[in-house]
Amino acid sequence: MADHPIAFPDELLEQVRVLPDLPGVYRYLAEDGTVLYVGKAISLRKRVGSYFQKSDQSPRIRLMLGQVVRLETTVVRSEAEALLLENNLIKALSPRYNILFRDDKSYPYLMLSGHAFPRLAYYRGALDRRHQYFGPYPNGYVVKESIQLLQKVFRLRTCEDTVYANRSRPCLLHQIKRCTAPCVDLISEDDYRADVTRAVRFLQGKTTELLQELETRMQECATAWRFEEAAVLRDQIAALARAQEQQVVESRGSELDADILACVISGGVLCVNLAMVRGGRHVGDKNLFPAHAEGYDAAEALAAFIAQHYLERTVPPVLFCQPEPADSGVLAATLSEQAARKVYLNSNPNGERRVWLEMAEKNARLAIRQRQSATATQQGRLQALIEALDLPEEAQRIECFDISHTMGEATVASCVVYDRLDIQPKEYRRYNIATLKGGEAPRDDAISPGDDYAAMRQVLLRRYSKIAAGEGLVPDLILIDGGKGQLAQAEAVMAEIGLAGPVLVGVAKGETRKAGLEQLILEGSHATVRLPASHPALHLIQQVRDEAHRFAITGHRARRAKARLASTLEDIPGVGPKRRQKLLTRFGGLQGVRAASVADLMQVDGINAALAEAIYAALHG
Repeated sequence: MADHPIAFPDELLEQVRVLPDLPGVYRYLAEDGTVLYVGKAISLRKRVGSYFQKSDQSPRIRLMLGQVVRLETTVVRSEAEALLLENNLIKALSPRYNILFRDDKSYPYLMLSGHAFPRLAYYRGALDRRHQYFGPYPNGYVVKESIQLLQKVFRLRTCEDTVYANRSRPCLLHQIKRCTAPCVDLISEDDYRADVTRAVRFLQGKTTELLQELETRMQECATAWRFEEAAVLRDQIAALARAQEQQVVESRGSELDADILACVISGGVLCVNLAMVRGGRHVGDKNLFPAHAEGYDAAEALAAFIAQHYLERTVPPVLFCQPEPADSGVLAATLSEQAARKVYLNSNPNGERRVWLEMAEKNARLAIRQRQSATATQQGRLQALIEALDLPEEAQRIECFDISHTMGEATVASCVVYDRLDIQPKEYRRYNIATLKGGEAPRDDAISPGDDYAAMRQVLLRRYSKIAAGEGLVPDLILIDGGKGQLAQAEAVMAEIGLAGPVLVGVAKGETRKAGLEQLILEGSHATVRLPASHPALHLIQQVRDEAHRFAITGHRARRAKARLASTLEDIPGVGPKRRQKLLTRFGGLQGVRAASVADLMQVDGINAALAEAIYAALHG
């Protein structure tokens, strides 16, 4: 091989030399075993060999190659199979030098169930062939807004099956004209099915055709002097017309399902705008900013997004792309095989489709400008905090702790992380704090109910003992939500475990607990500092502290609700651990048990009629 300025280990070069001329996936590993990069190739020998033969590599590639000590490969049957494996490994391993779109949440759907009287519902998760789905949609707000519209126009039921099966009279939704009350037979199955069919046609984009049909029926009802029916149809027509007017984008005379993708790089920031068109109607968009995007061009980034986003996920028939993605032929073939129908990647559309792409590109550029503005604001706040607390100039990482409980019940501690000029939700942690209870044997880690000092000590020990042992990142600043007592506990913990790096600051609420009156308590001297309410450093502290409080109280409420309902089940004679576990498994959790009817409860193995009645009475008494 040609001379190269990077000195590669001989074992690595030998691995490269004997690679097969076959399609596959390769992984570059660092000395500690960390996967640095995952790639695919039609020919492993040619693709991997090119890294070690070229001397004009980009800075990103040169930096990566300087850390590579070992190579792993997996041979597959085709390039399409390599694409699938590559993206599975990228998602699983998050390699430092692969662009990574952190879009791992499932997208929401609008669902019409397969019952005789179908239920209209918001849905996330795996699709079931028994039901009918519309979407996916870019966010939950769009789905919920669509459900509200369909309730107003077609008055379909949205209640859970357990509620529907046990109604004896119409609910409030019927009274406010949002449901036709099929639960108590106020509408026939045929009439309800007709409403469902109209709702489906609306969701499929056949709004104009549907409006014409409704107008015809309204005229017929008016002519026959059925004025109440005509009034209902008039309201449906008005609601549908308003919905049609509100559409930002509409494909004239089309029922097209498509996604519009535009990738833009500006000022060193890369953004992909994803807009969704369903039934010819624009249903919303979202902007995605990937990690590790340095050194990628727009075509490579868009190809990576398409692979990571659509493989193993529903894909529409057409993707309109700007620019044309790298490896577009392989992507189209792989997506077509996955969808069992032809999927097109169109980078040069005409007419309104071109307008859609231009709109997506403008939205991506706007999102970049907004992100740059927000980043500048965060940089200013962080710099002000560094100056106000005399932190090191390179300080970046802040961790904040809060304790939440109700009269000592279900104590939960939260740790939130601010790093890289933004909050980092994936790095948040919650800690359940055990408390002493009467009649129970004491636990080593249990504290007295309501002892905030002991709770703070426990959570700090649990988190920073591991970090002191090298299992995590050491923060530059630790914020403790509390007064001098909580700060003293933090100081004692740091001294005990020998972690001297982080600066400790207590954040005490003001005299009236009003925002802007917070006092900062400095470690060591415990001197208090009050920054002006308009100070950017205080704004950053408030942002992180409020997030810690939100995260703690959310966890506390969930734990408290679970404990209270679980204790209710435990108090029911005849419901032991095995039956309790069967109930929770059958109904998907505690709330499901509460929503279940007596007949539903009797379906659980070991629950007879008398016990089902007792359980129902205990949970609804």
